[in-house]
Amino acid sequence: MTPLYTAYTKVPLPEWMSSSLTLYDSYLGLIAIHVAFQTGFCVFVLYNYTQTIPVELTEAAVVDGAGVWRQYWQITVPLLRPALGALATLEFTWIYNDFLWALVLMSSGDKLPVTSALNNLRGQFFTDYNLLAAGSVMVALPTLIVFFALRKQFISGLTLGANKG
Repeated sequence: MTPLYTAYTKVPLPEWMSSSLTLYDSYLGLIAIHVAFQTGFCVFVLYNYTQTIPVELTEAAVVDGAGVWRQYWQITVPLLRPALGALATLEFTWIYNDFLWALVLMSSGDKLPVTSALNNLRGQFFTDYNLLAAGSVMVALPTLIVFFALRKQFISGLTLGANKG
């Protein structure tokens, strides 16, 4: 974490992208770290899922005269829907609930994500737990909305290999 923090304070950015003129304390820096850390997991999940798609489907498309892009958009992507739904739900939840990277790579209170800004409701000598609990419920609502919107795909993506035979 220390080398990353040091690199973030030394990479220059134009003033319109960051008030600190570096990646530190910028939205671009926080987005970049999430993309870097989450891409591997997404590739792993989607690669393993695409390995379960029968080769006969693409072979039939080739016989019918479909090109590579048509095979991808009309055969592969619709079959990836359960995996993409589960992955979208998990990624949204992980990135939305991130506390560590925002705390380390941002310092401005107005730029902090909502979960890290929730920490600012605690005082130095006293914490209003009612206010903190109410804020926590408000912060959890978007995650619940995304889960309920993608519930069908999430459950079918997680239970995909559970009923073999």
